[in-house]
Amino acid sequence: MVAVLMFLVVCGILILGYPVAISLAGTALLFASIGILHGSFDEAILLAFPIRVYAIMTNSTLLAVPLFIFMGVMLEKSKIAEQLLETMSELFGSLRGGMGLAVTLVGMLMAASTGIVGATVVTMGVLSLPTMLKRGYNVSLAAGTICATGTLGQIIPPSIALVLLGDVLSNAYQQAQLAQGSFSPKTISVGDLFAASILPGLCLVVLYLGYILLISTLRPDWAPPLTKEEKAERGGLVRRVLLAMLPPLVLILAVLGSILSGSATPTEAAGVGAFGALVLAGVRGTLTKSGLQQVGEETTKVTSMVFFILIGATAFSLVFRGFEGDELIREAFETSSYGPGTLLFITMVVVFVLGFLLDFIEITFVVVPIVGPILLAQPEIDPVWLGVMLAMNLQTSFLTPPFGFSLFYLRGVAPPSVRTSDIYRGVVPFIGMQLSMLVILWFWPQLATWLPQAIYAK
Repeated sequence: MVAVLMFLVVCGILILGYPVAISLAGTALLFASIGILHGSFDEAILLAFPIRVYAIMTNSTLLAVPLFIFMGVMLEKSKIAEQLLETMSELFGSLRGGMGLAVTLVGMLMAASTGIVGATVVTMGVLSLPTMLKRGYNVSLAAGTICATGTLGQIIPPSIALVLLGDVLSNAYQQAQLAQGSFSPKTISVGDLFAASILPGLCLVVLYLGYILLISTLRPDWAPPLTKEEKAERGGLVRRVLLAMLPPLVLILAVLGSILSGSATPTEAAGVGAFGALVLAGVRGTLTKSGLQQVGEETTKVTSMVFFILIGATAFSLVFRGFEGDELIREAFETSSYGPGTLLFITMVVVFVLGFLLDFIEITFVVVPIVGPILLAQPEIDPVWLGVMLAMNLQTSFLTPPFGFSLFYLRGVAPPSVRTSDIYRGVVPFIGMQLSMLVILWFWPQLATWLPQAIYAK
């Protein structure tokens, strides 16, 4: 039970606000030291830690992380989102809820071209929230729309979350097969998860759009259309919309197309995306020496944070297994009278609850390696479907109070008139839609598995 206590302690430390990577590694080393002193932990287990760190350093799949981050930050600095939002708002402005529809569609395009939640939420918050409030939008509706659409970068590829989750699930799937005596295990790739998440991600966008249209019909005063003066100023709109949409669409097709066609791995496609973002910035005249330096610094900071957490989580999982925590969970699963579906449901509930307290990176690196091999040992559970279910569930961690990062991002750039309670109320319907999407995926797994099977003929 020391492993259980160790998990509870690290959750408590994280809730207190200490740095994630140091909390994970520090808790692991503290419990390992106490265990060594009491003779309940084999110190030889720690010798595997350098080997695991070296495996992280040489993992070619994880090389996609800094490249996608670079692509997203470069596109943010290129002001592409600003131009997109301006033209899309004019395009849908004559409709009730038109600004909300524009924010959702631009968020979808930014998700498919950056994959960085923080950048999308902050950009949308700065550009669209003051305008929506000025036009008379309900505060909660405006705030909830921006927070929710910003999290689409979690499920719509190319997503950094899917890259990290794909690597962890691939290892878990191989462990599950080796434990069953299969010494030529099948694999799943990041490309599989990218293909599998496209349709669920688009369905979630449709749910968001439907909600905005419904609420603007039932409560017209919550989402008013453009004024007559604003409509009169929309000259040459179609041309400007096409020019604004063309650059991100070309980049999306280049990155996702190269992956789905099999002509490039996710890491190679990330390189294509990073180069494409550089070209777009150069064409738009935003590629300056100082701007490039800012992009490099931001990319380095975010990448360092991700890998620092990964190394801390590696130390934690190593010590957790040293105290036989994985055996405890496996035994609890195997001796229970529940079937695979119930066990998966319990896991999804636990992940959802942890999303109130922990970030998706922490859950991915700490929880998934523990439960993944056990769940994937069940023949009824498809690994690609499980990956999309977990990704959709982890997406809610950005929206669930009190520690939803998307809420904090918007709170940091929102006007003083927007209260934190307004933001919390605004995201509740969108959390419900994400949970509804999980239910749809539960009963219709083909929504996730059909496209990768059709593309890769698996």
